[in-house]
Amino acid sequence: MANIKSAKKRILVNRTKALRNQMQKSQLKTFMKKFNAAVAAGDKAAAQELYPVVVKKIDQAVVRGILHKNNAAHKKSALTLKLNAMA
Repeated sequence: MANIKSAKKRILVNRTKALRNQMQKSQLKTFMKKFNAAVAAGDKAAAQELYPVVVKKIDQAVVRGILHKNNAAHKKSALTLKLNAMA
C-alpha cells in the first residue's frame, strides 16, 4: 500500500480511468454485437442505422486511447465489408 500522498492519489486516479476505459470498451463491444446481429439476421435497415454509430464509437475509442488507430481501421473495414456484402 502506498504511503505517499501523491502515490495514493495516483492509485485513485488510475482506478477511475480504468473504469472509464472499461465502460467505453464495453459500450463499443455492445454496439458491434448489435451490428453483427443485424447483419446475421439480414436486417439491412438496422445494419445501415447502426453502422455510423459503431464507426463513431470506434473513432472515439481511438481518441481516448482505448484502441490503436490501425486496429480501429481494421474493425471499420470489416464492418464496411459486412455491410456492403448485404447489398
